[in-house]
Amino acid sequence: MTDTQPAAHLIGGQEHTGPEAMYANDLASRHLGITLDDHGDGHATCSMTVTETMVNGHGITHGGYIFLFADTTFAMACNEIGSVTVASGGDVTFLRPSRTGDTLTAHGKRVAATGRSGIYDVEVFRGEELIAVYRGRSRTLPAPPAPSPSPSASASSNPPADR
Repeated sequence: MTDTQPAAHLIGGQEHTGPEAMYANDLASRHLGITLDDHGDGHATCSMTVTETMVNGHGITHGGYIFLFADTTFAMACNEIGSVTVASGGDVTFLRPSRTGDTLTAHGKRVAATGRSGIYDVEVFRGEELIAVYRGRSRTLPAPPAPSPSPSASASSNPPADR
């Protein structure tokens, strides 16, 4: 694994699940400056500063970046150690604009869970002002098998016999 290649092939082992492991492998969110500030059972808090490349032609933050930011927070809230959880859907309501230089904070929390399905709400703030609300629907996947050693790794540990 390199700094530019996520360890997707490692997902499934308990040490490679949960919000911290997911964030470490989330190049998109890290590239945008999103930080994982807090997390726990069914909740997470992230922050992001709006850059000049995130604004649209009206000079306000492009809605896609707000969605991505809220969706990242949702992902951190619904991925717990030992499980792999993905979005089955999500939607956002924009309430107020944000602009270049604004620091946004998102608080995500589980509001319902049944079996492998969950519903999470994320509120996005600029300071104390609520600017967007996101609702995400999650689905926890069956745990994949732990990766097995590659054939080349076991072959290299057994040197060839002398001829």
